Amino acid sequence: MTETQNPGEKLIGIEVGNSLLTAVCISSEGSIIDTFEAPVLPEGETAAYLGHFVNELKSKFGDFSEIGLAVPGLVDRRKKRVAFSTHIPEHAKIDLLSEISKLSGVKISIENDANAAAYGEYRFGAGQGTQDMFYVKLGDGVGGAIIINGRLWHGVSGFAGEFGYMAINSEGMRLEDLASSQNILHRTRNRFHQDPTSSLNKIGEDNITIADLIKGADNEDNFSELMLERTGFYIGTAIAGVINLLNIEKIVIDGDIMTSRNIVLDSIKDRAQELSFSPSFETVEIVQGRLGRNAGAIGAALLADANS
Repeated sequence: MTETQNPGEKLIGIEVGNSLLTAVCISSEGSIIDTFEAPVLPEGETAAYLGHFVNELKSKFGDFSEIGLAVPGLVDRRKKRVAFSTHIPEHAKIDLLSEISKLSGVKISIENDANAAAYGEYRFGAGQGTQDMFYVKLGDGVGGAIIINGRLWHGVSGFAGEFGYMAINSEGMRLEDLASSQNILHRTRNRFHQDPTSSLNKIGEDNITIADLIKGADNEDNFSELMLERTGFYIGTAIAGVINLLNIEKIVIDGDIMTSRNIVLDSIKDRAQELSFSPSFETVEIVQGRLGRNAGAIGAALLADANS
């Protein structure tokens, strides 16, 4: 508990996803009091929509004076602005915090979504009890975050932990080019016709989703298992670099594909062990996240309180 927290105090956090806004109201002890979700507008007027969403939360959660906001993309901590966002580029064109505060009258604290989720997992999820942790967020993109001695490591400008940009072969292919949701599906469709016995053939090449791939693997469809194992292989290659560089205590990995009978997790561990310095691998624990889709919003709420 931080010095600013009081037992029973409610904290509010929002994570902005590509298609969904996720808000949580939590106690200072980390228990979820309430949650609320809404779709993200497809384009334009992002600040106005978020301002409206924050005002809607007041009627849902009760009055509050500050919130934490987790967003995809690079956050410039010096300017407190989004510097770059692949998935929501309009965030980098405006002063998002000022616009939302102006519309809602609420103080806003901003953080990268992977950093926020990492802090949530560190405080109240799979990272509890550790001092040093590396976090991986698998989804529409591939993000990462570093926690050293209980504190997020942001780097000089706030851009540390961009795990998806790590090159994993001699051609310079990045992890995100292979392990983001869309790229997993792209690789699946490219190999789709090589196994006519796969249950995925009933769905059709253009209709396959990550959920279908997971369901297929859970039902022991060999092709689905292969594609998830390959994904774990690529992630494990990059994870080995983290282990060798940081000699980290725990690695927490989150994302929908991690729910598939430990197929991806086991593949990550196997590949990381092959490429890691043995003494470092023996002392690292690689686990799945516990907080699920609320991790980013929970971490954003905690960080806003810690920084107030």
